[in-house]
Amino acid sequence: MGTMARRSGVMLIATFLISAVFSTFGGASFAVPAELKGKYEILKDEPSTHQRGKVKLIEFADFYCPHCHHFDGEGLPILEKEFGKKLETRMVGFPALKGKLPTPFDMYEQAKIMGKGNEMKRVLFRTIHQDKVTGVLDRSIREMLIREVGLDPNAFEEGMASGKPAQLFEEGKKWGERIKLQQTPTILLDGNIKVDKIDPDNLKLVIQSILDADGKK
Repeated sequence: MGTMARRSGVMLIATFLISAVFSTFGGASFAVPAELKGKYEILKDEPSTHQRGKVKLIEFADFYCPHCHHFDGEGLPILEKEFGKKLETRMVGFPALKGKLPTPFDMYEQAKIMGKGNEMKRVLFRTIHQDKVTGVLDRSIREMLIREVGLDPNAFEEGMASGKPAQLFEEGKKWGERIKLQQTPTILLDGNIKVDKIDPDNLKLVIQSILDADGKK
């Protein structure tokens, strides 16, 4: 009887520990399965943000980087069309090119706060890389861009002056430094899967295998 009691106790403890793990991570965190395909790197010190049936894509990008402009304009739309609502995307500003002013990053963060982040992102990339306008600090140019995305310039500038956008930009930069970013764009999937090869085919392969792995559980 003593042996049976001990075994029952061990089983109860094991069950409790398993339940605690799922409770802690909301049932969303998972160990990356071996069957994932494509080229990627697992960041062991970063928690997974995976939710069943969905993949979260973080694009670390520099507004001054031509490769980021290319990926955002051509690569990202391919992925969004392929996976639809199963893919949640977000950009985090990361200054890979040194000596550039942070104003576009701050403008993007303020636009996100006001619900127009994606619109401002597209406008800033276009202004810097297609229109070749480097004077985004000029008040008249800034007002034109703010109005183009459908925001009130006065409210926007008040938000910029609050320092909140700059704080958010610094937080994103520290995140990128923590995971040792070497270049932009860098893609992070579900919080801890860093993709080595930034092209739509490889990204589609990794993302699809994450979704397929959900179906095998």
